[in-house]
Amino acid sequence: MAEATQDHYYVPTAAKWPIVGSVALTLAVTGFALYLNGSGIGMKITVLGLILFIVMLFGWFGTVIRESESGTYRSWEDVSFRMGMSWFIFSEVMFFAAFFGALFYAREYSVPWLLGEGSGASTHTYLWNDYTEIWPTNGPGDLGESDFHMHWWPLPFLNTVILLTSGITVTWAHHAIKAQHRTQIVIGLFLTVFLGFLFVFLQGVEYVEAYHEGMKLNSGIYGSTFFMLTGFHGMHVTLGAIMLTVMLFRAMAGHFTAERHFAFEAAAWYWHFVDVVWLGLFIFVYIL
Repeated sequence: MAEATQDHYYVPTAAKWPIVGSVALTLAVTGFALYLNGSGIGMKITVLGLILFIVMLFGWFGTVIRESESGTYRSWEDVSFRMGMSWFIFSEVMFFAAFFGALFYAREYSVPWLLGEGSGASTHTYLWNDYTEIWPTNGPGDLGESDFHMHWWPLPFLNTVILLTSGITVTWAHHAIKAQHRTQIVIGLFLTVFLGFLFVFLQGVEYVEAYHEGMKLNSGIYGSTFFMLTGFHGMHVTLGAIMLTVMLFRAMAGHFTAERHFAFEAAAWYWHFVDVVWLGLFIFVYIL
């Protein structure tokens, strides 16, 4: 392992983990495809792929953590890490922008056209002249099973409070790292992780409620956009909570100094990103 200096960018030696990850994902996807097509061995292959993928995560991230703690990374690597995380979060912004765009298009363009506004006059006259629903809608042919609208009270509002509070606790932990208050770091991260997983649990409760009310992924454009937006956001919260759990264990092990703690910062950036996305969801999906 070559140590980096201010005038030498660290280039790791050949690593086995990328190929292990590729094999793991190939097994998982292939196995799941076989399972969907009725193969008895498909689920076993999927589980094997997922186990191998978890092993890869522990091995690869463990290597990076050891490199970081040994002082391998310097200013050049730090700049690269920050640029990489920034572009990654930007790609996530574009990912959610596509789904918010679909929701906006359906509400502001498609539904008015079906009601006969603008260029949709002939569509309303000759195809669905009895269409009167505005929002939420199942579609002109009453597609789906429900036009149930998810209310912002009480669970979505409670989840908003929980997620915003977690943003405060992770910021508290960040300031504690800069001040090297180890106990406060651990407490702040523990509260953030707890609130994150509590959010995911309550979202699961909300999904059960929605299902019993008859709203599913195929319940028209509202059901589709609702579950796509909140489902992907819930997945991101889960991933963020897992990342912060790793940061918690590292903090308990004595990692991070006031000058060197970008791994924590990257996880915190990601967490603030999911906070902002949820605010958009709460406003445009639940309230409006």
